[in-house]
Amino acid sequence: MKTERLEFTGHDGSILAASLDLPVGKPSAYALFAHCFTCSKDLQASRRIAQRLASLGIAVLRFDFTGLGHSQGEFANTSFSSNMQDLLLAVDFLREHYTAPQLLIGHSLGGAAILAIAAEVPEAKAVVTIGAPADPQHVLHNLGDQLGEICTEGEARVNLAGREFTIKRRFVDDIASVSLEQAVKGLRKALLVMHAPLDTVVGLDNAARIFQMAKHPKSFVTLDSADHLLSEKKDADYAAELISTWAQRYIDIQVLPKYINAPEGIIRVSEADPDGFTQDISVAGHHLVADEPVSYGGNYLGPSPYQLVAAGLGACTSMTIRMYARQKKIPLQHVQVDVSHAKVHADDCASCDTVNGKVDQFERLITLTGELSDEQRQRLLEIADRCPVHKTLEGEISIVTRLTGSRVE
Repeated sequence: MKTERLEFTGHDGSILAASLDLPVGKPSAYALFAHCFTCSKDLQASRRIAQRLASLGIAVLRFDFTGLGHSQGEFANTSFSSNMQDLLLAVDFLREHYTAPQLLIGHSLGGAAILAIAAEVPEAKAVVTIGAPADPQHVLHNLGDQLGEICTEGEARVNLAGREFTIKRRFVDDIASVSLEQAVKGLRKALLVMHAPLDTVVGLDNAARIFQMAKHPKSFVTLDSADHLLSEKKDADYAAELISTWAQRYIDIQVLPKYINAPEGIIRVSEADPDGFTQDISVAGHHLVADEPVSYGGNYLGPSPYQLVAAGLGACTSMTIRMYARQKKIPLQHVQVDVSHAKVHADDCASCDTVNGKVDQFERLITLTGELSDEQRQRLLEIADRCPVHKTLEGEISIVTRLTGSRVE
């Protein structure tokens, strides 16, 4: 996974700083993430959720609203409406340079803004809110005693989460005029409402109201033990995994392998992407994905064929060592096998019969943990060579290939 630093122009001409979290291979879909009021794109929850989704194949654009984080402009001159404009400009940016977002995610007031603009993003098929208020005016209670000063004096300095911000009356008036009811009722997209019961910033009743206003398809998930900002890594990861799993019902996201049937004793490999190299693998009820790296024209949604062979060698080696240690009551605590594959010149291979050209070489680096004597360690190293896959790879192999009786005209 990698993160690209990007910029695009905001509603008032200011340059907005953005991050695009990308999966290792070709993205299955794009998502837009809107952060909470006075937060930034780099809030731990925003970053963790975006990066977790990217690891599952979904590219996520997150950006700093005008005047926040690394974006230009004056926060004091922004409003809920201007944030909506910035979100739509972010959609346009994705649409022009990548692919329009199929998934919209908003945290706290960002969730309210996402609900407000969702109808203007026809490509979006699914919307997710996290700790969002049912009424954007809910944020005004954070202004405390300064709200009166803002209304009478036109502006005031307000301390929010330990930071000072200038809030103007235009912000208060603008947010007071916004209602999400019609937007939520007319959403016409799948909706996932996520909220923490222990949220002391935006109460759980807000989630209930959003859910009640929305039409099906809709889902509700409680983020038990989480706080409003999803400060704990486990809570952010949990939310990200739920979002990715839920979104697959409404978006064509090739995150999980497809379930293909294979007879007992058969490993079935089925082409998943005729324009690439992605393969779905069915092994006795288990499902894997194989692919090639992007540099070879693949999407890298799974290990390459040679990596799968190396994994088989490593797994067999570890199992063989463990089985012997268990039988001989050797105090082996843990075994780790690192396997690499390369093409080497035949004359560099001491154990190869071939003398010309290149040969395949798998190198194993075995780490044994435990209070082991030198004699025990040496014996376990010798046992590694008894791994059945090792013997198969070094032995004589016969591969029989034939076509099935079926034919496509």
